[in-house]
Amino acid sequence: MSYNKVVPALVKSSSDNIKRICLSHGRFRSTVASTQRDEVEGGKEKQVDECTVVKAAQADLIIQSKNTTDAQTQKIEIDFDNTHEAYKSKDNIELLRSLLVFKLCTFDFLVDKNKELMDLSKKVFGQRLFERLMKMTFYGQFVAGEDHNSIKPLIHKNQAFGVGSVLDYSVEEDLTQEEKKYKAHRQFGDRRGGVISARTYFYADEAKCDNQMETFLNCIKASGGASVDGFSAIKMTALGRPQFLLQFSEVLVKWRRFFILLAAQQGKSGMDALEQKLELEQLKESLTKLGVGNKDDIENWFTGEKLGSSGTIDLLDWNSLINDRTSISNLLVIPNVETGQLEPLLRKFTVEEEKQMKRMLQRVDVLAKHAVENGVRLMVDAEQTYFQPAISRLTLEMQRIFNREKPIIFNTYQCYLKEAYDNVSVDVELSRREGWYFGAKLVRGAYMYQERSRAEEIGYEDPINPDYEATNRMYHKCLEFVLEEIDHNRKANVMVASHNEDTVKFTLEKMNQMGLSPTENKVYFGQLLGMCDQISFPLGQAGFPVYKYVPYGPVNEVIPYLSRRALENRGFMKGSQRERSLLWMELKRRLLSGQILYKPVY
Repeated sequence: MSYNKVVPALVKSSSDNIKRICLSHGRFRSTVASTQRDEVEGGKEKQVDECTVVKAAQADLIIQSKNTTDAQTQKIEIDFDNTHEAYKSKDNIELLRSLLVFKLCTFDFLVDKNKELMDLSKKVFGQRLFERLMKMTFYGQFVAGEDHNSIKPLIHKNQAFGVGSVLDYSVEEDLTQEEKKYKAHRQFGDRRGGVISARTYFYADEAKCDNQMETFLNCIKASGGASVDGFSAIKMTALGRPQFLLQFSEVLVKWRRFFILLAAQQGKSGMDALEQKLELEQLKESLTKLGVGNKDDIENWFTGEKLGSSGTIDLLDWNSLINDRTSISNLLVIPNVETGQLEPLLRKFTVEEEKQMKRMLQRVDVLAKHAVENGVRLMVDAEQTYFQPAISRLTLEMQRIFNREKPIIFNTYQCYLKEAYDNVSVDVELSRREGWYFGAKLVRGAYMYQERSRAEEIGYEDPINPDYEATNRMYHKCLEFVLEEIDHNRKANVMVASHNEDTVKFTLEKMNQMGLSPTENKVYFGQLLGMCDQISFPLGQAGFPVYKYVPYGPVNEVIPYLSRRALENRGFMKGSQRERSLLWMELKRRLLSGQILYKPVY
């Protein structure tokens, strides 16, 4: 049974939304011209998303100047060096804890052996004392609390200072003894090896996926109950068998590569994705010559669907051919780009695989509905490139359903990927044509070392940009494109998820140029709890929608998360001492001014 034959089967046993999530069949015609896409140079920091050193002009925290020609437009500048305002939500003990934790993260031995040292500490001090020590240091710095009730004081305090929350129940299971017996398949690589900034899930069975869905549901409910207009984060690989995502991704990648091959035959290689428009008559001839189908079949693919009415086919038109209403998906053979041999686009599912796919789509649908009911926006995390095409497609289908009136579902785009700009621009164009709200979170990326080692091992082109400067340029290029879309029709929304101060300043500058007010809630900023408070809190107090990624869970069960934070902090703390210097500056200011027992007032 093919991917597309699964869809009618799902309809009989599930809601209409499940059908629409799988592979919806809307037709896309362009009604809006593409916006400008100039590439902008990024910063030149060495570590991804670190807090970079920026020479800021001496100024007040917030400077607002009325535009004489438009009384409604305000230019806002923020001084990220104003430690009094940046740390007014922290008492002196919290400042000292931050200094201690960040300093410890610079010692290689402590970071490399952090798991072993935590296990040893537990044995030496006992469980109770160990938990107390963790809450005084790493756990207290990076984790909000043990459950949805204990995190409320921190969430409410941050809200009082203008900072919202993206809740994430950060309980992570290490490999069981049984799982450790299995060797990672080379297609997947070692899904934990080399991954510092992101969590990975291993498929055990459907019951485990149901349990992980319940965890996400509890997180959505906690987010709705603890904050207004909050976010909740989910991972697709936690909701079903990753093999389905891998196979579905292969179908999407094959289909896109076929389009690129046909574009090259028409002399249109090297263009941005949306600029590649295939001449319809040439396309029909090429498909016939390649032996993809007979002339009558190929003619039927483009009739009755309003495709090619302008005489050309673009990538969105091409993608729309894969759906449950046309025979092309069931019969199509396409040339393998590497071998030149014809091969089927789709493979058949077993009965068991059909059931697993159906359950995965149902879980996704349940989470989206609960997010709507609880007034929470759902952020779908990006994952490895061999899963990401399927994850993005399923997320897009959710956006089509749930983003009709406002942005509920947000997709994540990893800008260290060479194809990041094409991915963003194609999805923005689709949202224009269909009239729903585009929601994106832009990150630099979390799987760089793993992706590169897998590409080398299996023998395909490295999907990652060559260096950090190239990633910066890609991030700013994608960000500027989305900002211009917001300026154009106010239906796009973006979270700038970055610890990079230059990127934040770049965003503020563009918002000022475009007259985008922070009160419109179209541009959000995001940082991790316990990191770069000198960025988050000045933004929040200036009225910008800014969010902390807030993990929570029992001490023992979030140790893998804390281990990753220690590894990540070593990277950016070695690259920049800015945050530590600002913390020392504020602590000395308080001591010299007699504020030894300073307590935040809110």
